[in-house]
Amino acid sequence: MSLSVFAIIVDCQEPRRQAEWWAKVLSFQLSERNTDEFQVGEGIAGTPSLYFMKVPEPKVVKNRLHLDLLTEGPMEPEVERLVEAGARVVEVRDDPDSLQNPDRWTVLADPEGNEFCVTSTQTLTGWS
Repeated sequence: MSLSVFAIIVDCQEPRRQAEWWAKVLSFQLSERNTDEFQVGEGIAGTPSLYFMKVPEPKVVKNRLHLDLLTEGPMEPEVERLVEAGARVVEVRDDPDSLQNPDRWTVLADPEGNEFCVTSTQTLTGWS
C-alpha cells in the first residue's frame, strides 16, 4: 500500500478570509465544504489541496510545517505581489556559499501570521 498527500490542513480563526487570500495568491479554486471549512485547490480530483478550518485559539508560535512556493521568474516581484495582497515579509534568507547547494528565499507570513517561503528557479540549486 502507498500513501499520497491528500490535503494540508490550516487551522485559523477566519477560515473564509484565509481561504480567499490563498485562492487569490495561488490562482486556485475555492469551495466551501462544510460550515467554516474551505477547500482551496486546482480543482482536479486527486491533487492535494489546502483546507482551512475554524479553531477558537489564535496562532501563537512559529509553524512547524510550512509551504514553499516557487516562481519561474525573479523572486522579488512575486514577493511584492504577495505583500500587496496582504502578506508580511519576515526576512530574506541566503544560504552560505560554502554549502553544496546554496539557495535564496524570502520568508513571509499570511494574514493570520502563518509563515511560508517564496523562492525562484533562478535562485534554487540542486533540486531535481
